[in-house]
Amino acid sequence: MRWINRQRNILDFTLSSLLRRKGKNVALLAVYTFIVFILASVVFLTSSLKKEACLVLQDSPEIIVQRTVAGRHDLIPISYMLVLKEIRGVQSVRERLWGYYYDPATGANYTFVVPKDHQYGDGGVAIGNGVARTIRADRGDIVPFRTHDGSYMSLEIKEIFSSESEIISSDLIVISEEDFREIAGIPKGYATDLTLYIRNARELPTIADKIKRALPDTRPIIRDEILRTYDTVFDWRGGIVMAILSGAIMSFIIFAWDKATGLSSDEKREIGILKGIGWETSDVILMKFWEGVVLSFSSFLLGIILAYIHVFFTSFALFEPVLKGWSILYPEFKLIPSLDVYQIATLFFLTVVPYTIATIVPSWRAATVDPDTVMRM
Repeated sequence: MRWINRQRNILDFTLSSLLRRKGKNVALLAVYTFIVFILASVVFLTSSLKKEACLVLQDSPEIIVQRTVAGRHDLIPISYMLVLKEIRGVQSVRERLWGYYYDPATGANYTFVVPKDHQYGDGGVAIGNGVARTIRADRGDIVPFRTHDGSYMSLEIKEIFSSESEIISSDLIVISEEDFREIAGIPKGYATDLTLYIRNARELPTIADKIKRALPDTRPIIRDEILRTYDTVFDWRGGIVMAILSGAIMSFIIFAWDKATGLSSDEKREIGILKGIGWETSDVILMKFWEGVVLSFSSFLLGIILAYIHVFFTSFALFEPVLKGWSILYPEFKLIPSLDVYQIATLFFLTVVPYTIATIVPSWRAATVDPDTVMRM
């Protein structure tokens, strides 16, 4: 019971000590929360975008085969499919037709895709929400597109994709094969690339090597390589945000370290008084430890909550241009909340633990000095 009363007294004094210096503590809490908010926002956003990329690509073909000329992507003959089908382990091979279209009127780039079965036939297209917003068009409107020979082709909007799929369909235009070949100037017998579905995923590197030997002018791209590329891109853009804010983060570190390691004369006198009335050194250290925990943990929780709201409810408004990249046509979507316990734990140990430990050392030094000497400071 005596031990419990002592711990209760320590906690009560800790709270009263924080309230006596509430001006400095509130300022530290605000700056601390802001830094945690920035770091957590970047972590949440990059993690969620990586997860979205994995979900989008999980049903994509295991291998994409592109033809290269002078190191650049070129049209691939459909006759290459016959060679690829003969490779052991290949389940199926399909040709794909897709490409980009620059609209000089809006300055936006659209992505044309030819589906296997285009339900609207020649003259009809389905467009993404981003395209509809950019050209201010609705279902049933007629939209002109410039073809490869300089003439114009008018296509009717038959469907606008729902906003739920905007992360992948924002700049998309689904078109028939004949219309696309006319606009892009791709002759019959050629495709943009070929896709392969493989029976055994463990054979992917072996099959990719066989493709390179059978068709030396092609480049097989494994799905995992695309995922790694997305991870690298999102990590790189997240690093840009960190670099931009590095000045503010370093200023906070200096400020927090100075606050944690440097005791004011009032704090030293307070410790001396506590020692004089019978407090032990361990009690003083415990009190300062709880002060650091209350400040750092409160800032951590507030920063995490604000970052969660910022990323998943306001569509990461502060970092949108940096992490999405430059574009006229931005997709408008809300990310599915994705929290990585390991990342949150890492953020906790990088923000809470160092500050809490830093508050103990100067308190221990002051508590080991004679009380009369401390109170005269």
